[in-house]
Amino acid sequence: MKTERFNDQNKRLTDFRTEVLVFCPTCRRQAVASVDYTSKKSRLQCISCGYNKEKTTETRVFGIKGHIEVAAHIYFSAELWLVHTFKDDVFWAYNYAHLDYLESYISAKLREHKDRSHFTLLEKLPKFYHDAKNRSALLKLINKMRKRSR
Repeated sequence: MKTERFNDQNKRLTDFRTEVLVFCPTCRRQAVASVDYTSKKSRLQCISCGYNKEKTTETRVFGIKGHIEVAAHIYFSAELWLVHTFKDDVFWAYNYAHLDYLESYISAKLREHKDRSHFTLLEKLPKFYHDAKNRSALLKLINKMRKRSR
């Protein structure tokens, strides 16, 4: 196990959504979907086959031009790379930083939190992430996901 104590950093899912590991739509290997909300552009790139596509994050709804901020992979309808079934649920992460954060939480025997706002990533996780009985199996799954990804 990685840590004994976890101090919640009150991270939100939005902290991990600008660079997302996905399946390349061409070669099905690992690719990266990224988004820059300031420039209103998103990009999907694959170093294996050279796939490279850029899209705008702007949209029109009922004739009104707007800007939508979602996770990078959604602009391309790309399938997440770091995803695996766990019992009757799905365990997933946007990228390695997200996976590391989840691993730190899951592996900790003591989980400390303060000043939560009911919007943090950990508060929104399904119950199976929190259960100590799943700790060992989830850590094995995380390790398996890392090995496949490298």
